Amino acid sequence: MRPTSIGHPNESAELFDQLVTKESDDMNAPLPHAVSGVDNLKLFQPARIGDIEVANRIVMAPLTRSRADEAKGDLPGSPMNVEYYRQRSNAGLIISEGTQVSPIGKGYMATPGIYSDAQVEGWKPITQAVHEAGSKIVAQIWHVGRITHPDLTGGVQPVAPSAVKPNVFAYTHNGKVEVPQPRALSIEEIAEVVQQFRRAAANAIRAGFDGVEIHGANGYLVDQFLRDGANKRTDQYGGSIENRARFALEVIDAVVAEIGAGRVGIRLSPVTPANDLSDSNPQAVFGHLIEELNKRGIAFIHFVEGATGGPRDVPGFDFAWARKTFKGSYIANNGYDREMAIEAVESGRADAVAFGRLFIANPDLVQRLIHNAALNTPNPKTFYTPGPVGYTDYPLRDTVSA
Repeated sequence: MRPTSIGHPNESAELFDQLVTKESDDMNAPLPHAVSGVDNLKLFQPARIGDIEVANRIVMAPLTRSRADEAKGDLPGSPMNVEYYRQRSNAGLIISEGTQVSPIGKGYMATPGIYSDAQVEGWKPITQAVHEAGSKIVAQIWHVGRITHPDLTGGVQPVAPSAVKPNVFAYTHNGKVEVPQPRALSIEEIAEVVQQFRRAAANAIRAGFDGVEIHGANGYLVDQFLRDGANKRTDQYGGSIENRARFALEVIDAVVAEIGAGRVGIRLSPVTPANDLSDSNPQAVFGHLIEELNKRGIAFIHFVEGATGGPRDVPGFDFAWARKTFKGSYIANNGYDREMAIEAVESGRADAVAFGRLFIANPDLVQRLIHNAALNTPNPKTFYTPGPVGYTDYPLRDTVSA
């Protein structure tokens, strides 16, 4: 079987093809932030997500844009990076692009890290700009596990719960390459990865973030431990559902101990086949995980409902059950448009809704949703290219009366 392309993490954002309309005229209006009114719709009203107070219930989903400075050690914080996040600070909560917890946790070109002092300093002007604009921001911290290539990790072989090769490609400076078979982590190495997540969370707070989202979705390392399509271990980290959930919960516990449960969330995608991952009983494994997360009192779960970037009606997991069961904030993602988001929050089916690709082309997305305005059309050719084109040059719209 030929490997399938993993593309980039943006493919975990919601579908948008049917949502975008004609490209708006370039209107050089100041970026508004107030979101009162709009018939008192809850989507546009303030809320509290754990310990984090947000101005509205619209979340900017994590979006890899491949514009960190690799030559200086995967550094964020260029003026262009700062402007990108500032423009989108009308969202109540921004979840940063995936930010690796170690050099071998990197899976894509030019993604930022959060493990060095220089990276912490690089994030500070970004978080400051977001706060000055009135928004909140959490760092998405990740380790991609087996979904990488030595070209991206300084020559180091990818690691995973088990030596199971995924049927995917990676994109490196040498082009599109098939990922190699990973090496199974030892017990001692698993403990070190847990500590890498803990240190990343501490660094995120030092950098000015309001909290963290642990990336437990889309076939990356935490997800690889959870699902039996990748986890073939026979020790305390494999086999039973309780064992397969152990790594995720150890990461959660370490991060909660470091920064507090009210500033911690996790992203989950129980039924997505992304990055060649599967599970024989997702309801059971993710149901157990959610019950355990309730015991920890974390702030939120960010659910990818259905297949990542694909159909929503994938069998195998009851998201309505998850909503009723989980005691924290439920952030819904995958295929939402304005009306779907309004309905989800008004009905109580979700506490907040995350938009991904729509935020790429519409930095003032909240205002466009408030006024039901036309949306700019995103250009996929510039999603991952260096420079400001397709990054900070999408036009804003004028403020109009609701």
